Amino acid sequence: MERLTKQLSLWILLFFCVSGCALGPNYKRPAVNAPENFRSAMTPAEQHSLADLPWWQIFQDETLQRLITEALENNYDLRVAATRVEQARQIAAQARGQFFPQIAYDGIVAKGKNSFLTTPSPNGGSTEDSALLGLNVFWEMDFWGRIRRLNEAARAQYLATEEGRRGVVVSLVSAVAQAYFELLELDLELEINKKTTQSFEDTLKIFTQRLEGGVASKLETSSAEGLLGTAAANVPEVERLIVLKENQINVLLGRNPGPVERNATLLEQVSPPEIPAGLPSALLERRPDIRQAEQNLRAANAQIGVAMTNFFPQIGLTSLLGQVSPELSAFTSGTSNLWAVAGAMTGPLFQGGTLIAEYRQAKAAWEEAKLVYEQTALNAFQEVSNALISRQKLAASRADQARSVKAYEEAVKVSIKRYVAGKASYYEILQNQQNLYPAETTLARTELNQLLAVVQLYKALGGGWQETGTFTTSQKHADD
Repeated sequence: MERLTKQLSLWILLFFCVSGCALGPNYKRPAVNAPENFRSAMTPAEQHSLADLPWWQIFQDETLQRLITEALENNYDLRVAATRVEQARQIAAQARGQFFPQIAYDGIVAKGKNSFLTTPSPNGGSTEDSALLGLNVFWEMDFWGRIRRLNEAARAQYLATEEGRRGVVVSLVSAVAQAYFELLELDLELEINKKTTQSFEDTLKIFTQRLEGGVASKLETSSAEGLLGTAAANVPEVERLIVLKENQINVLLGRNPGPVERNATLLEQVSPPEIPAGLPSALLERRPDIRQAEQNLRAANAQIGVAMTNFFPQIGLTSLLGQVSPELSAFTSGTSNLWAVAGAMTGPLFQGGTLIAEYRQAKAAWEEAKLVYEQTALNAFQEVSNALISRQKLAASRADQARSVKAYEEAVKVSIKRYVAGKASYYEILQNQQNLYPAETTLARTELNQLLAVVQLYKALGGGWQETGTFTTSQKHADD
């Protein structure tokens, strides 16, 4: 027994001596050609970024904040992502379990002739009882780092699913905010349509009164009535779109379709006056999709090491402890004790090129993951630049569009006064009214697009979460 203990100690010492190295390349983040500053950024790059702020400081509408909080609690996509994280966590735990000895048991109780448990065997054709109870232990010595690489890959895949969940959080916050602002824009369009309908009704009354007085023609009333019908037909269409948008928001919130409350208008929404994008290099550390792609790359890198270890033998310690007896009556006696300790080694000799193919496959998978990582980073730079230029140009467009609406409103008022005074034709009124309606609608959509540009920039920068985890309702109240 003392000799066995010394041998075991030598094996364990040897295991720890070689455990510091593992086959395969150690992970190194690929270099990404990040620009010094985002294109379309109006200010030089700085460390501070809009994405460092929590979502409730960006979207300050209290109704929107309540909707986002409800979505983070009940959205089904986010709940599905959480289950995927848990699955990956348990897979990582399974891989980690290979570091420890694997212990199993087996037992046999039999009655037979010439049984392999009897002594001697065969035993002259007699029928006897037999019993076996054993405890098997196997511990793989991780000489080549196979288990360590498997654990590295499993942990990276677990972290990748966590980054995927964070990506769902960012997308969900952005989706709720975008749908809410689109709903407010539809409310504004409905208001414009109703106002336009009322304006055409007033014009039709003027034309009708003048027709009855004999100073106007049927052409004037017919033209006004036609425009009134066109404007009135837009009202139910916008109302339909409002219901569809409310249903979309409710699905994001994980609840049945129904009305969505809103206590503010589109024009009352506050947009951040300055939009610092931050350093492009910091985007690699912030955006969940980039971090997810990097973890997938790390896992693929570890799988190369696993493929390399398959060329070498697996070495381990195995032991057996139990009792065996050809007679049940003697099973508990000391003479039926059974034990054995041995070293085990198994390795490939000829696999028909399978192991080489597996290694090459792992290398190709790593190359794919590397390209995906670089492409994801490149797409991120593009999305930030697009959002920055959109907000910048939409601000200029909004100012010009607002001036146009104001001018058309004045033109409608003047043309009506001129017509009543007999100084203008009915075409002048209808033309200015026709110009005013689309100008007001365009202005409303420009207002919406300005807000959506902030939403898209916040999403492109990877805002809405921290290293400590997703913002929760309790964190929001604590921040308030």
